[in-house]
Amino acid sequence: MSQVVLQTDSLTKRFGDFTALSRCDLQVHRGEVVGLLGPNGSGKTTLLRLILGFLKPTDGSAEVQGLNCYRQRVQIHRLISYLPGDARLFRTMRAKQVVRFFSDIRDDSDWGMAEEVASRLELDLNRWVAFMSTGMRQKLALTVCLSTRAPILLLDEPTANLDPSVRGEVLQLVRQARDEGRTVIFSSHVLSEIEETCNRVLILRQGRLVHDQSITDLKRQHRIRARLVGQLPDMPELLKSEVSVVQQDDRIQIETPAQLSQVMSWLSQAPLDDVHIQPISLRAVYDRFHSEWVEDDS
Repeated sequence: MSQVVLQTDSLTKRFGDFTALSRCDLQVHRGEVVGLLGPNGSGKTTLLRLILGFLKPTDGSAEVQGLNCYRQRVQIHRLISYLPGDARLFRTMRAKQVVRFFSDIRDDSDWGMAEEVASRLELDLNRWVAFMSTGMRQKLALTVCLSTRAPILLLDEPTANLDPSVRGEVLQLVRQARDEGRTVIFSSHVLSEIEETCNRVLILRQGRLVHDQSITDLKRQHRIRARLVGQLPDMPELLKSEVSVVQQDDRIQIETPAQLSQVMSWLSQAPLDDVHIQPISLRAVYDRFHSEWVEDDS
């Protein structure tokens, strides 16, 4: 079994009467790319800041490679490269000076790697930070974050304010980190980014972790819609625990994480018409917990 690099146990953070994160139980393994989904205020950034030890838990605990995230946060900072959602950079420096500054304070930074990342992100390292657009400053923050050999990357909205071509390059850099055996946790509002890049998706709602699923399992799920023109035959016992059936008048909807062949063998005996079969997308899973609009670049 792969190594557990991050573990939380009933991790909770309250600010007065407001609960930002409630009893979060989570394990992340070496080499995983885990996506965090949820609207603003759902607890994504609070979770990342608790992992970094920036916040003290109200209850519960978080550990990175056996180190307590709050009490041993200095040691943990040596293991993590963090991209905050509101990165602030030195406006009176050129981009090259900013990257050099952060390279000098980390043992695992690599100037050659920084130049490569900057080139892939189409970042001009000679530009003054003060005269950069929001997207350019995001590229600079990403260059600083991704030009280390840190075993864990925490990325809060890494593709925000980037054009589609650069977004794709950022996701490719994330996949490259995964292939090197590093662990990546990133939050995003773009569902397609999570589906394309992550091994697992975590969905948060009002401070609670409400869904944890591998993308492989998600892609096995299907939804079947059809018109029923007779009596639906009895469902086999082996499907009853996995298949859900909703019927309204003569319309029927079936959802299953089971092998589609088993379901179709059962339905081949049913009097169905106008049959539509489609994979269950991440959007459909997300919408079970959130009805709010989310960005999708497809």
